[in-house]
Amino acid sequence: MKAAVLKAFGSPLAIESVPAPALGTGEVIVDVAATRVLAYAKEVFSGERQYLLGLPAIPGPGAVGRVRAVGPDAAHLATGDWVYCDPTVRSRDDVVAPDILLQGWTARSDGSLRLQKHFRHGSFAEQMRVPTENAVRIGTLDEAAAASWCALGTLLVPYGGLAAVKLAAGEAVLINGATGAFGSAGVAVALAMGASRVIATGRNGRALEDLARRFGDRVRTVKMLGNEEDDRARIQRAAPEPIDCVLDLLPPAATASQVRTAVLAVRPHGRVVLMGGVGMSDAGGLDLPYSWLMRNCITLRGQWMYARDAIARMVGLIRAGLVKLDDFHFTTFGLDDANEAVAHAADNAGPFRMTVIRP
Repeated sequence: MKAAVLKAFGSPLAIESVPAPALGTGEVIVDVAATRVLAYAKEVFSGERQYLLGLPAIPGPGAVGRVRAVGPDAAHLATGDWVYCDPTVRSRDDVVAPDILLQGWTARSDGSLRLQKHFRHGSFAEQMRVPTENAVRIGTLDEAAAASWCALGTLLVPYGGLAAVKLAAGEAVLINGATGAFGSAGVAVALAMGASRVIATGRNGRALEDLARRFGDRVRTVKMLGNEEDDRARIQRAAPEPIDCVLDLLPPAATASQVRTAVLAVRPHGRVVLMGGVGMSDAGGLDLPYSWLMRNCITLRGQWMYARDAIARMVGLIRAGLVKLDDFHFTTFGLDDANEAVAHAADNAGPFRMTVIRP
């Protein structure tokens, strides 16, 4: 089969023929119909992000495709089923604290590095092998719709955070970093989950205006200007009711102060979930006030990716029309043009924009 192979960090992807993946028990082979190219893929492939990915490897986290073959343990999956290939691979031998790997992207621990030796290769290929539980049925699709369904990979991240803090219908939520790809998707997801109000923060005024135009009066935007106390005061003025929970999705380039601005805006007994990349480069802390957290009974948690049942729930929101894939604009490339796709993704990042490879 044909695949795009990363042989060394800093080198272009090599488009070449490689052996097709072999099926084992507990596994599924999927014909890849479409796979998204993340905006920061160029930084991963250059080595700038220092992701743990054993090379050579076929990169690419997640895909939409059709089942080619299933192992003997599959009870429901069948050849021809349309599935989302979830890149979040969890070790099966520790149910309490499983190691987590992003297939075709990065490992996070010694255990996930061992797991990566088997589930290393990702979606920049005509076929890929995934654990049985990671091939999630998404219903009947028209072949042409496969690219738009790649938006699942973007939508699932903020959904994982909002589900983790149990966002309830009728609550007000603050999305911190709402002008990026994941943050803007978080606005759409929060509204679909029934949020009465979404406070969307960011530094890109044009992107904030677009969010307000897309989603109407339930969204209030606040442009962050850099002064922590002033920004927090403007957040609280924009919210007509107390803020029940905060989802932070700020990128690695942001500062701890920008996170703290939003965290301290939550109401007493409020909830905060951290999903962004702040501190990756300098390992800095948030320096949150102990007494404020304690006296106000604040729930603070981190969340990496999402629970396993999140995919089926997100598919349900899409099928019900509560999340609209039409909001996303995508540009497609063939597998032979994978390097061009990576460059395009870096140069065309932003809310509701996707770069997609169609092998």
